[in-house]
Amino acid sequence: MDKYAPYKVIEYGGEGEIVEKKSRFIAHVQATETEEEAVCFIEAEKKRYWDAKHHCYAYILGGQGQTVRYSDDGEPSGTAGRPILEVLTASGIRGLTLVVTRYFGGTLLGTGGLVRAYTQAAQAGLADSRVAVMRYGYSVTVETDYNGIGRIQYLLGQRGIPIVESVYTQQVSIKFQAPYEEKEKLIKDITEATAGTAQVDFSDPFYYKST
Repeated sequence: MDKYAPYKVIEYGGEGEIVEKKSRFIAHVQATETEEEAVCFIEAEKKRYWDAKHHCYAYILGGQGQTVRYSDDGEPSGTAGRPILEVLTASGIRGLTLVVTRYFGGTLLGTGGLVRAYTQAAQAGLADSRVAVMRYGYSVTVETDYNGIGRIQYLLGQRGIPIVESVYTQQVSIKFQAPYEEKEKLIKDITEATAGTAQVDFSDPFYYKST
């Protein structure tokens, strides 16, 4: 995996629930950056649903998915934690924890039934979550005159880059965030559009959130 490749994160966690043969499977998702945060979230869900028998979970942490854990929490091996983890892996999202709480309905579901139920509950929780993309790039400040600002706004609009701040004085100063690989092209295009009159400053590169 490219060290600076974009990756997806949870902007806000959602929840989902399915019922299978009277068993309730309740999924909750939360953004977590560290194992401590993941464990705290899992423990909070156990306290929240203290009367449920199973609290199965999976989490993937780090921009490159460096830390992965999952648990069946008493369910038959491979029927809960791993299916939840497979849902997370397939989503491409990083830095999140997903807990599925089960209230037993009195009917055994079998291995296949449990795998399907935990998979569907995890998918429902993710579907209710809002996802953002973390991109590696720069915070860019451009200062130009009033003749050049319209051309720059057009260039940024063509690239789908929103302006996050504008200041109008004798000159116009704007700020936006741009992907790492766009730097040289942006400098070239802004220079050409303003006949070299715009001043363009790039921050040190960092990861920023892009919805």
